[in-house]
Parts: sequence; structure tokens; C-alpha cells
Amino acid sequence: MSSSAPVSGNVRKMRTQLEDVAQYTLVLDDVPIDMNAKIGGTIRLSFDGTINCIACGRETKKSFGQGFCYPCFRNAPEASECIIRPELCRAHEGEARDMEWAEKHCLVEQIVYLARSSAIKVGITRASQMPTRWIDQGATDAIVFARVPNRYMAGLVEVAMKEHLTDRTNWQRMLKNEVIDADLAETKASLVDTLDAELRQYIDPDDTVCAINYPVEQYPEKVKSVGFDKLPEIEGRLAGIKGQYLIFDDNRVLNIRKHNGYRISVS
Repeated sequence: MSSSAPVSGNVRKMRTQLEDVAQYTLVLDDVPIDMNAKIGGTIRLSFDGTINCIACGRETKKSFGQGFCYPCFRNAPEASECIIRPELCRAHEGEARDMEWAEKHCLVEQIVYLARSSAIKVGITRASQMPTRWIDQGATDAIVFARVPNRYMAGLVEVAMKEHLTDRTNWQRMLKNEVIDADLAETKASLVDTLDAELRQYIDPDDTVCAINYPVEQYPEKVKSVGFDKLPEIEGRLAGIKGQYLIFDDNRVLNIRKHNGYRISVS
């Protein structure tokens, strides 16, 4: 793509790849845009007013749950309650909005992990989604805590861990690069005995810590969130990317994932 030719399409979260520095690619209508290459230059993102559901594709006036039309938000398997609360998953009992989907997403190996950012948080992802999930959350580093056979079991481990850790990322502190000083391997070791015997069997013996560096020239001192619902055009010098946020050099940040399904052009 030339620097002068705008590319248009519906937003989906940026694709990532773990290298010495996390690599980000925004794909609009099958055209990949190397976002790392745009850091340090001026970028313009324009929203044309169209939002398409990321599940069914129909046009919707409002996006629900980061990209769904309302019917899909209520009925699509990707928006099931167990996505937020995995302990409520019943796919292992044969109950799901879509069992074919659940077999690929819920009834496969799940990872319970610890990630370090503004605090140490506990989270869950499919084994196939590492380290994408950690990059998406802006983690400085992460470690596998447990490997379990399905989403329900992962939820049980996560619930037990939430008595000791948060399950949320403070996105503003993450974007300011305010990182807690802690050792993930030591934290993992200290939490093993808090699980009951049934869950303890799933603890992963590998204590390798995955470190992640982000392409950021300048972190914001104060975070000002901007979005296309109020600003159809967002332009500025791109100072970096962390998590799924574009960071501009004037403290503005744009959450790309929040705008899944929005049709934009980038130039």
C-alpha cells in the first residue's frame, strides 16, 4: 500500500505477531496495513457512518459487545455469557448456543494465565490464542498458570484465582506504561497451594515467562480516549501501539477493537 492511497474496510481487531517488538497489522477488506511502519508519521482514520455486524454482516445503527448487531449480541455463540464468565459454560454437558462452535472454542484446551501490567491479572484463552491474547491486553509479560481440557474447568480455576488477583486490566495505567514490579514465576508458585486438589492437577510445570515489547516512541502522560461515535475523523502523529490501542503524541488513544465492524478508511 502506498502512503498516499487510502484503504477502506470494516474494522476488526489488529492482527499481532510476537517478535522482538510486537508487530501489528490492520486488515481492511483483505488489504493488510503494517501499522508499525506508520509510527512516527501522521495518520488519518475516517469513519463513513456504516457499521456492519461482525457475526452476520448486516448493517446496524449501533454496535453491541464490540461489534455485534443486537440480535447477534443476544443469540450468537461468540457473544455467549460464558465468554465473560467461563465458569457458566455448559458445553461440556452438551448445552451451548451452537454446539459446533462450542466444540472448536469451549471444548478444546484452555490456558489460565497470569499477566503483568498495572497489576498481576488472571485470564483465560484458548491455547491457540497465545501470545495474541497477552499482546491484545498490553501485558508486559505473562506466564501459563494451568492447562485445562475445557472452558468450564478454566472458569473454576479463574474463580479461585480471583480471590487473590484481579481479572481486569487498568487500561489507562497500561497505556501510560505504569507496570507493577513483580515476579510472575514467584507469584505462580505462591498460588498453587490455594487451589483444591482437583484443580491443582492442571497446574502447568513450565515456568517460562513470555516478555513482550511494544512499538511505542512516547507514552501518554494523561490518557484521553477518542472514538468514531463522536469524531468521524481522527488524525494525528502516531506515537505507538499497545494492546489494541493506537497512541497519538498528544495523549489521545483510540481503541481499535472497540470499533469492530465500523467502516473506515486509513491514509
